[in-house]
Amino acid sequence: MDEVKVVVAHSERATLRVGDVFLKVDADQTRIDVEVEAMALVPVPTPEVLWRKPPVLAIAAVPGTALGRLGEPSTASPAAWAAAGAAIRKLHDAPLPPWPGRGGRGIDELAADLDGECERLVTNGVLPADLVTRNRRVAEAAFRPWPPVFTHGDLQIAHVFVDGDEITGIIDWSEAGQGDALFDLATLTLGHEEHLGDVLAGYGADVDLDVIRAWWSLRSLLGVRWLVEHGFDPFAPGCEVDVLRSRL
Repeated sequence: MDEVKVVVAHSERATLRVGDVFLKVDADQTRIDVEVEAMALVPVPTPEVLWRKPPVLAIAAVPGTALGRLGEPSTASPAAWAAAGAAIRKLHDAPLPPWPGRGGRGIDELAADLDGECERLVTNGVLPADLVTRNRRVAEAAFRPWPPVFTHGDLQIAHVFVDGDEITGIIDWSEAGQGDALFDLATLTLGHEEHLGDVLAGYGADVDLDVIRAWWSLRSLLGVRWLVEHGFDPFAPGCEVDVLRSRL
């Protein structure tokens, strides 16, 4: 029997790997519905859906290796990063799905959530007040009108797979939907600012770099406490807290 490997597990969902099959267990069937439908619609490589029996979704492993990991240097070539940018552009140019995604939250809702989270981070002593205040100001650039595109919604570096300079698959589509294109670009390059130029070269469009930086701060501020509470370490070198410190 193939070894069972726990890829990620917390109170909301878990992903296991058995050989070349990934088993995703999620009590929220809406997320699974979105993942399956999004993968059927997008014009980029995605995993093959093998079977589904709620609350479990079985998908095939994609070939290649992850573009990188947060907190670790990426060994992928500049051409691979550019290929990731080109794939994201194809996604963003695709017809809009009929549902909103994680990257499509309204400005007022997002600002209210950020203000509340910043207050908790300082009050509970999770982060220094000056670090939170500075990044809260940086994050304000993300609060502007944006044209909706088809976004992945959780396009972290570990979700993009490459073989050499080719994109072989993009995984984990449960947060996909209409959203801000720059949210995806910022999520991919979070903690890997040195590769942003390569990504944008492949993306092939001018973007507002201040908004990219704003999303880095915003995503990190909103994520720190959740990560700690779910057994992850945002204080590890190169991770979310270091991203916030880089804005000082």
